[in-house]
Amino acid sequence: QVQLVESGGGLVQAGGSLRLSCLASGRTFSNYAMGWFRQAPGKEREFVATISRSFSRTYYADSVKGRFIISRDNANNMVYLQMNSLKPEDTAVYVCAAGASVSPSRVLSTVREYDYWGQGTQVTVSS
Repeated sequence: QVQLVESGGGLVQAGGSLRLSCLASGRTFSNYAMGWFRQAPGKEREFVATISRSFSRTYYADSVKGRFIISRDNANNMVYLQMNSLKPEDTAVYVCAAGASVSPSRVLSTVREYDYWGQGTQVTVSS
């Protein structure tokens, strides 16, 4: 089992920045690719960003590319999502996820590829 706890959400004005954090515990963190998803009211869970187990290979949804940056700290079991130039349409609950991956450079971009999920943290962007 892997437990994931997100933090860092809040209310921010359009154009502002937030940094989300996700602390993992349980199994060996470096065995998992990590991802961030988001879910707005009445909408399906949406892929945001992912980072591989090692070599820090990343992949982003087109809607956040150039504005968000995902990173990880394997020594401290943390994954981060730096969100810049936020827009009202970024408003959602942001959820951290872990997916087992044999390949150290593989990135995972679909819900079904992930094994463990956090509870989420609310991000609200006002216009």
